[in-house]
Amino acid sequence: MTSTDALVRVATGHGVSTLTLDSPHNRNALSTPLMTELLAGLATAVTDDTVRAIVLDHTGPVFCSGADLKETAAAYASGTVPAGMLGDVLAAVRECPKPVLARVAGPARAGGLGLIAAADLAVCAAEATFAFTEVRIGVVPAVISATVLPRLTSRAAAELYLTGDTFDGRRAAEIGLVTAAVPADELDGVVRRYCDSLVRGAPAALAGVKELLRRPTATDLRAELVELSALSTRYFLSEEGMEGVTAFREKRPPRWVDELGR
Repeated sequence: MTSTDALVRVATGHGVSTLTLDSPHNRNALSTPLMTELLAGLATAVTDDTVRAIVLDHTGPVFCSGADLKETAAAYASGTVPAGMLGDVLAAVRECPKPVLARVAGPARAGGLGLIAAADLAVCAAEATFAFTEVRIGVVPAVISATVLPRLTSRAAAELYLTGDTFDGRRAAEIGLVTAAVPADELDGVVRRYCDSLVRGAPAALAGVKELLRRPTATDLRAELVELSALSTRYFLSEEGMEGVTAFREKRPPRWVDELGR
């Protein structure tokens, strides 16, 4: 596939790799080719030491319409559906050791919401719309629940899963689906500010924070505190930890910031 045929475009600079869904003809639907390219783009960003953060972006007016239903219908004869690959994509985003930020300038539906929820941060235009439309085509939002349900309040999840109703960016922020909803003309500025903050973090520490955020809730508080104390000590005694403390005391940027020329 030539670069002009790419369904996911990759651009890297200033410590950020931007993966842009570029299939506007079908509203950036999650087809097998698109998901394959997205997985490849994520894998490349993870192994690139110059990349500190990843942005999920899109061309066209729609962020992502969910599963490619045309491809799904064509696959019925084989007894498989492309949506099965979505789990791999959501896991890759959620488990990525580098922070992932979703830039959502337009509508998202079904599987697209799973992708947004999998990202660590998500900023949307207040005018963007969202909906869990699965029940209206006779299916359930099963796979995406792994990333969506931990984000939403239980009442909001029940309402929106069962009704399939559309809601806007402000509601998405209120219920935890996105980090922030801003006017469309402010979206890029807010995304840049988040990226500027993310690339100032130490790479290993950012990965450690992501692991910390994924930890299950402990039932034994004292055992949890012992484990977390050991984790804290390990990071303070790491190369990055000692460099960060020294740089702070010396009132200079730490090495990982200087490497980006910031």
